[in-house]
Amino acid sequence: MMTTNPLLDFSGLPRFDAVRPDHVTPAITELLTENRALLARLETAPATWADFAAPFFDANERLSRAWGIVGHLHAVMDVPEWREAYNANLPEVTRFFAELGQNQHLFAQFKALHASPDFTRLNDAQKRIVEHEIRDFRLSGAELPEDVKPRFQAIQEELATLQAKFSENLLDATNAFAELVTDAAELAGIPPDVVEAARAAAEKDGKEGWKFTLHMPSYLPVMQYAESRRLRETMYRAYATRAAEFHELHGKPEWDNMPLIRRILELRAEEAGHLGYGNFAEVSLVPKMAESPADVLAFLRELAVKSKPFAKRDMAELRAFAVSQGLTFVEPWDIGWASEKLKQERHGFSDEEVRRYFPEPKVLEGLFRVIETLFAVRIKPDAAPVWHEDVRFFRIEDAAGTLVGQFYLDLYARETKRGGAWMDDAVTRRRTAKGIQTPVAYLNCNFSRPVGNKPALFTHDEVITLFHETGHGLHHLLTRVEELGVSGINGVEWDAVELPSQFMENFCWEWEVLSGMTAHADTGAPLPRALFDRMTAAKNFQSGMQIVRQLEFSLFDLLLHSDFEPAGQKGVLDLIEEVRQEVAVVFPPPWHRFPNSFSHIFAGGYAAGYYSYKWAEVLSADAFAAFEEERVGGSVLNPATGARFRDEILSVGGSRPALESFRAFRGRSPSVDALLRHSGMILA
Repeated sequence: MMTTNPLLDFSGLPRFDAVRPDHVTPAITELLTENRALLARLETAPATWADFAAPFFDANERLSRAWGIVGHLHAVMDVPEWREAYNANLPEVTRFFAELGQNQHLFAQFKALHASPDFTRLNDAQKRIVEHEIRDFRLSGAELPEDVKPRFQAIQEELATLQAKFSENLLDATNAFAELVTDAAELAGIPPDVVEAARAAAEKDGKEGWKFTLHMPSYLPVMQYAESRRLRETMYRAYATRAAEFHELHGKPEWDNMPLIRRILELRAEEAGHLGYGNFAEVSLVPKMAESPADVLAFLRELAVKSKPFAKRDMAELRAFAVSQGLTFVEPWDIGWASEKLKQERHGFSDEEVRRYFPEPKVLEGLFRVIETLFAVRIKPDAAPVWHEDVRFFRIEDAAGTLVGQFYLDLYARETKRGGAWMDDAVTRRRTAKGIQTPVAYLNCNFSRPVGNKPALFTHDEVITLFHETGHGLHHLLTRVEELGVSGINGVEWDAVELPSQFMENFCWEWEVLSGMTAHADTGAPLPRALFDRMTAAKNFQSGMQIVRQLEFSLFDLLLHSDFEPAGQKGVLDLIEEVRQEVAVVFPPPWHRFPNSFSHIFAGGYAAGYYSYKWAEVLSADAFAAFEEERVGGSVLNPATGARFRDEILSVGGSRPALESFRAFRGRSPSVDALLRHSGMILA
């Protein structure tokens, strides 16, 4: 019989057509009560996999799946009712997992299992899960003195609340700003469909003119194409000061994220101290590939030394070009515009020209063809309840027609959807009493929606983003592991989890891939080879500037969590300015508040881990080099290499160390050479 509360129905896919905010509290309360009762019984169960570990993971999966649906809807449908339901239950869920992590009896059970003869009979995946659990219990404070545990638990609850608030403040501040243009002359240079979308947005508000917002499909084209320097400056200032103290632009004083940042840093430092670590970065690195903050700093600074000369050259070229365009001084809001002009002059095309060749249906067709060719699967449209009419649903089948996994695709920006692009898991593959539970993933982007009756058009950068998030999805969906804790993306070291996603980006630069996924919006003609060649020639345009920008974020994050005193004399803004002096070539105005919107580290899982993007890029570039070396008839779409990548990287999930998986695929340890070559940074 079907349960009346859809959040408690685990028989199939999430019931997005039925779940409502008022279902959340009853469902979560019931699951927490059930879990606490079960865990109490497991404290004295025989310390075996069957009697203790398996039911332990079963119970927590039910709670994680239900809460995962709530968290997902909070991210993609952030209306007041869902926000209220999420925030009302967040402390309770956080408290439960904090209590669980400190449960001395359950910790003792895992240690007993590890020391027992039963452990030797476990498969490799199960052994790794037990070892991860022991590690995670220690990081959760299980070994702390009893009088310290309540404080440690309180830290976890407050951090969860602050991180959710950080994200909400950023979304609210982003939504609060709009620039209404009433002078058509200020629209010069902006692509026609962006102008049309702005006109429709103003019309929806009952106003004359054109409404531009800080959401990416509106903001980026203005910064890249608008001839109006006033409009670019207005938009830049608003974007750069989101969730900061400048309330005249963004509404409410309580949306200022800087007090939250300071408190988050204080709590993380206190947490590290309780656990016996010198700083939070040391805590963060325990489950990662990198050995120590010093190792990461050395890696980042080595990359900075190699890339900064190229970045300086890029910036000098840009300044010289800007002067030739009549700008005596290049302001930060001129950089995107001048860069686009320089690229057009040097390489003979614009991003907007390229965008006309990437209608959504052709892009998806091309993406799916790459996946099907490499990994011997088929992707087909499927049906499922969804949270918004824009969302589509697909299934992946193997050559025999057996279901492998399913995924939701939510591509367009909305005011109720948090910014950026991300993949998340809805259901994880594992073996149950009923058989194999197939995995399900969410793929979320923030692209421009279709205008009128024409399909959405994607920039090449957006195509790359879609391939990136799909790479995460494949890591989750193509796993063959049958144990929950290391299936798909679970149990994968955080600084290796970007390997499949960044790996997939490389296919967006292959002619055989792009030529088959383009059709001009007006003529239907495919992308001309000459235009592709110009795109390829421009691939590393300003790559030095782009790399040092990522290094700026990575160094700031790592130093913030390893060599910074939250209550000291030096402030967060002072630190990022120091980092810029070391690695940057672009210096924003003093009123820029980048940290206030750095949700990766203050609201996501990347605290002391933002370096992972560059770390994993070394792995992904080297992995793709295998496809370049093993071309068949000139094609990188070699099914044999694809099968090896699936077998050694995607299918094993977290069941073995990521470095072992890489070596199994590549036959050796990773090398930085491919990354430098792909970035155009090999000096002749």
